[in-house]
Amino acid sequence: MRSERVSLAPAYLLHQRPWRETSRVLEIWSRDHGRLGLVARGVRRPRAPQRSLLQPFMPLLMSWSLRTELGNLGTVEAAGVAPMLRGKPLLAAFYINELLLRLLPRQDAHPDLYAAYAETLQALTGPRPAASLRLFEVRLLSAIGYGLSLGQTAAGEAVDPDTEYLYDLDSGPRPASGRRGPDVPIPGRTLLALQRGNLDDADDLKAAKRLLAAALQRHLDGRALKTSGVMRALSRKA
Repeated sequence: MRSERVSLAPAYLLHQRPWRETSRVLEIWSRDHGRLGLVARGVRRPRAPQRSLLQPFMPLLMSWSLRTELGNLGTVEAAGVAPMLRGKPLLAAFYINELLLRLLPRQDAHPDLYAAYAETLQALTGPRPAASLRLFEVRLLSAIGYGLSLGQTAAGEAVDPDTEYLYDLDSGPRPASGRRGPDVPIPGRTLLALQRGNLDDADDLKAAKRLLAAALQRHLDGRALKTSGVMRALSRKA
């Protein structure tokens, strides 16, 4: 790997864990450099100047040097204010971070998805956080090369809003015609709502959640997301 020095690049902190006595290993997502692992030396000390800035969902400007797969963090500056996330929206934001950690390869930049992430964090503070989460999942699948066919059937026909489809994750939707099987049943109107980016209907939102859960699970190598389990537990208690 070639040596790289980067100065004050837009980035978010996705995850961090303790490393040795006073440091942490950070998983960051940079707009222009993709996902990276960095050592933040001394950051666990009480008076470390970077300590208060290294928080999830805070837009940052970060500097680093990278000679191996794990680089070294330099300066950090705030590039904005973190959204005020609490309760289920906060858990949804951690869920998005976990998806990014699991599905994005290292050093693979996705500036459009990065912008969508920032927009989604803000949208999670609004009146329709669940719809914002589903639409981000659609964009994430598209960014990693597994976008859903939403406006066209497997046979190349336009999706009919009044038809129920079975969604084959390899080829797309096909009319259900009373058949059932391993494919995900979904109304045509839901597919079109996802295509428009407008999930106003509660039934469409539920159907979209089923479809996207199946599509994402396919790329998680059978491993459950920790945040998904917590979200399901909270839903059962609600």
